[in-house]
Amino acid sequence: MKHDQAQAETAEVVVGRALAKGHAGQHTRGRTQSRAALSPALDPVRQAARDRAIRLTALWHHVYASDRLREAYDSLHHDAAPGVDGQTWAAYGEPLETTRRDVSDRLTRGTDQASPVTRVDIPQADDRQRPLGKPTLEDKIVQRAPVEVLNALAEEELLGFSYGARPERSPHQGLDAVTVGIEKRHSNGGRDADIWGFFGAIDPEWLVKCVEHRMGDQRVVRHIHTWRNAGVREDGPWRHQEEGTPQGGRPSPWLAHLYLHDGGDLWAAQWRRRHARGDVMIVRSGDDVIAGCQPTDAAEPCLRDLRERCRTFTLERHPDQTRLVECGRDAVERRPRRGQGTPETVDVFGLTHMCGQTTRGVLTGRRKTIATGLRRKLRAVTQTLRQRLHWPIQELGAWLKRVVGGHDRYDGVPRHMGMRRVLRERILRDWCRTIRRRSQRHRMTWQRMYHLLARQRVE
Repeated sequence: MKHDQAQAETAEVVVGRALAKGHAGQHTRGRTQSRAALSPALDPVRQAARDRAIRLTALWHHVYASDRLREAYDSLHHDAAPGVDGQTWAAYGEPLETTRRDVSDRLTRGTDQASPVTRVDIPQADDRQRPLGKPTLEDKIVQRAPVEVLNALAEEELLGFSYGARPERSPHQGLDAVTVGIEKRHSNGGRDADIWGFFGAIDPEWLVKCVEHRMGDQRVVRHIHTWRNAGVREDGPWRHQEEGTPQGGRPSPWLAHLYLHDGGDLWAAQWRRRHARGDVMIVRSGDDVIAGCQPTDAAEPCLRDLRERCRTFTLERHPDQTRLVECGRDAVERRPRRGQGTPETVDVFGLTHMCGQTTRGVLTGRRKTIATGLRRKLRAVTQTLRQRLHWPIQELGAWLKRVVGGHDRYDGVPRHMGMRRVLRERILRDWCRTIRRRSQRHRMTWQRMYHLLARQRVE
C-alpha cells in the first residue's frame, strides 16, 4: 500500500497534473518512471536540474568516467551490425581495458572524433524512404555515456505527456494514456498529427539553442556537434549532412525529445492552461502526437496555432497523417443523434484506436493493428518465404517465430482485437504453402503442420 502511494505521488510530480483514475485496467509495464532504474551516480545532476533558473556547467567528468564507458560497452547488443569500420562487439572487447583507457583519455583532452555513419533507407507505408544511420561500435559507446548524463538533465525538463525513448516511459504507456482519454475524458474532438520527415527537418541553429538553454558545459555541446557533423556514407563517398540530425544513433531520441519539448510541448502545456475549455488530452510519442478537446470546435484553432509554432522551428505537419477525428465518450452519444454513425477511429502510435463496449454496455477503448501496416508486413513475410524456399524447415520456423514474437511484443497489448490471430493464421498458411512447394509430391498435411507448429513452440 505504501509503495503504491509513493508511486502515485511520483507520477503526479512527473506528469504535472492529477492522475488519470482507472488507467487502462491492465498494464504491461509500470505507469511511472522509476528512479531506481536510473544511475544513482547521476542523482546530483538530477537534483541540480530541478532548479530551472540555473545552467549546468560541470558535467563532462561524468562522460569520460572509465566505469561509465565499460557499462556502455556491456549494454550493447553482442550481434549488432558494425559500422563503416567493420568492428564487431567481440573483436572490440579483446583489448577492452587498453581501448577504454584510450577512449577516456581522448574524451578528457577533447580530441575524440566521430566516424561517418552508414546510412540505409527503410521503406515506409506511404512509399517514402526513412534514412537510418548506423554508427561505428566505438561511437555507440562514446555516445551512450553522455546520453545517460543528458537524460538525467532532460528527465527534469520533459513533460509528463511525452513517451518513448525515455527511462521507464515506453510507447505502451502512451497507448494506455490514449485509452484513458477515450474512456474517461470528455474530449470528443481530437487531432492526430505526425511531423513530415522530422529528423531531416531539424534546424541546426535551433537545436543548438535548445541544448544550450540548460546546458552550460560547452564541452558537452561541442561533443554533440561532432556527432552531427560526422557526415554520412551511403553507397559512395562521404558527404556532409547540411540539415537535420542522423537518425539511428543513441543521441537521436534525446535530441528529438529536447527539440520537440521546446518546439511544441511547452506551447501545448501553456495553451491547455490558458485557452482550453473543458477536458484536454495531449499524448506524444516521438514525433507522433494526438490532442483531444472537449468542445469539437476547439480542436481546429489548436491545430492552427500549433502549425504556426512548428513552422517557427522549421517543422511541418504531415498532410496525409494529420486529420480531425470525432471520438470519445461524448461522440458515442452525439454522432448517432446526428445520423453520422459510430465514433471515428484514430491511427496513432502504430495502432488503430476506437470506441467499444463491454458485455455490460460500458464504454471502453479498443485497439488493433493498423490494417495497412498489417498488410505490408504480411506481404514482406510472403516475399521473404519465397526467397528462403531452400532453408531447412527448423531454421525457417525459428525465423517466423521471431517475426511473430516481435509483432506481439508491441501489438500484444490489452484490449487488442483479433488482428494478432489473423497474422498468425496467415503466416502459418504461407509457411505450409512454402513447405509444399519444395516438392511436387509433398506429404505436408495440416495435421503434420500443426504438429510441427507445436514442436516449434516448445523448442
